[in-house]
Amino acid sequence: MKTLTPLHLTTERLVMQPIEEEDWWLFRALYQDPTVMRFIGDLDTLAQIRSRFEQRLGYWDRYADFWLCLTIRERDTGDAVGLTGFFPDWRPYQQGEVGFIISPEHQGKGYAVESLRGVLDFAFDQCGFHRLQANVLEGNDASRRVLEKCGFRLEGCLRENYRIGDTWHNDWLLGILAGDDRG
Repeated sequence: MKTLTPLHLTTERLVMQPIEEEDWWLFRALYQDPTVMRFIGDLDTLAQIRSRFEQRLGYWDRYADFWLCLTIRERDTGDAVGLTGFFPDWRPYQQGEVGFIISPEHQGKGYAVESLRGVLDFAFDQCGFHRLQANVLEGNDASRRVLEKCGFRLEGCLRENYRIGDTWHNDWLLGILAGDDRG
């Protein structure tokens, strides 16, 4: 099964489309912002960020071995507010890992929840995924609340699972099944 061409997800206030070359400015700005990256990872060099960006470009389907990275835009203004998407592990598990990043100036407006619900509907209803999960750095209460509002359940704590700088951190593991309530 191939994805819609071009892939275009809409919600009440948002439009989400695969990242394109002209979205480099947004990707770079998010991955260079210390407040955004505080719970995500180290601040990488510009070359490392560019490499990560290029890995997300191109045609995506559920069998792809790279992140479906969607630019989130306001429907009314076209303003870019962040990124969302998931990494598929289709064969043989029909599972994936979700992620989202919202620009600081757009946080607190419900965009993360709204965009994640759109991604979940696409992954489960159109792509046929069975399970999605998210790893959230322990202490990132805002992201955990977003996931729980969308129906994710806390499944455990992965001790010293993720390293930022010289410090190991615990990860909360949250998951949702195709048949679960999505909030």
